[in-house]
Amino acid sequence: MHPVKVSCVSYINSAPYIYGLRKLEASGAITLSLDNPSECAAKLRLGSVDIGLVPVAAIASIKNASQITEWCIGADGPVKSVTLLSDVPLQKIKSIVLDFQSVTSNLLSRVLASNFWKISPKFHESQDGLEQEIKGSRAGIIIGDRSLLRQHKYHYVYDLAEEWKKFTGLPFVFARWVSTKKLSEEFEQQFNNALSFGIHHLDDVILQLKSQPNYQPGTDEYLLNNLSYDFDASKKRGMELYLEYASTLTESEIRELQ
Repeated sequence: MHPVKVSCVSYINSAPYIYGLRKLEASGAITLSLDNPSECAAKLRLGSVDIGLVPVAAIASIKNASQITEWCIGADGPVKSVTLLSDVPLQKIKSIVLDFQSVTSNLLSRVLASNFWKISPKFHESQDGLEQEIKGSRAGIIIGDRSLLRQHKYHYVYDLAEEWKKFTGLPFVFARWVSTKKLSEEFEQQFNNALSFGIHHLDDVILQLKSQPNYQPGTDEYLLNNLSYDFDASKKRGMELYLEYASTLTESEIRELQ
């Protein structure tokens, strides 16, 4: 039997999942690649992997997508790693540079701008080095480890998960595990158990991260207090509401964000 091909996000927020999946990989059941969120979705869309940790906004674009496992990447309040960074307050922002590694967060920024912040900035695509574009009245969406490392450089930091919580009272789901392949019940249970193992051994995950030369102080607090991994009923409601808001955007607005 060929191993199942899995793409997982390479950010620190996925460290517990990677910890569990490495053990499953060692058994020969899977092969694991580490990618940014947009790459996870693209690989699943192209059929080069069978399972991916996919941004929720991208799930609809993947043929035969099926959400699996009881786990996600979510937050019930500030997430710290998904931010709008700016030198000026919200009402003075005239344009927003979008993170090229993101789909869900870019779309969330548009939903919040229109429905909660009540601002109408211009949105712009970006490439690597987008941080250099953030200045004056031009703000930027930055996600993942890059956000954790750079947000102290800006006068205003708006946490998108926290803003969503203020707006709706619900948690936010950034990514779900998705498969395009018919999986056996036995494998799905194995896969879910591997993810559960990582989540339930966060202390070991943190110790492993602390042994690495690029360990960033505050990572333990981030994993323990800012991220929420279980896909419960409130997260399901939050995800459905987000997708409902996102569906009101025009096709041109959505293309602008991708």
